[in-house]
Amino acid sequence: MLNKRDELIIKYTVHLQEKLGTDPDMELLKKITIGLGPSIYNRDSGNVSGTDEKELATVKNNFLIKKLGLPEGPDLMKGILYVIKKYGTSERTKYRAVVYYMLVKHFKKESVYN
Repeated sequence: MLNKRDELIIKYTVHLQEKLGTDPDMELLKKITIGLGPSIYNRDSGNVSGTDEKELATVKNNFLIKKLGLPEGPDLMKGILYVIKKYGTSERTKYRAVVYYMLVKHFKKESVYN
């Protein structure tokens, strides 16, 4: 029997495969999911609103700059908007773990999770 986190990882995998056409690196996806801690179990904090500027600024500051160690600059928001657009503006549920996974891949920062 799967635990709740494993069930969510399966959901994230399906989103990456079906909505984004990519076969995820399962080890990386699992590490990103674990790194998000209990926030993944809350509907609000477990998702990213692609239209909320405050939310996107939080992703930029707390994840890209603090976690991934990227320098501040216009490329960060461009990367976030690229990922949100690729996920699909019509897709209401944008899982935070999936968005973060895509950002790690986009900015080639997999080494942060090794």
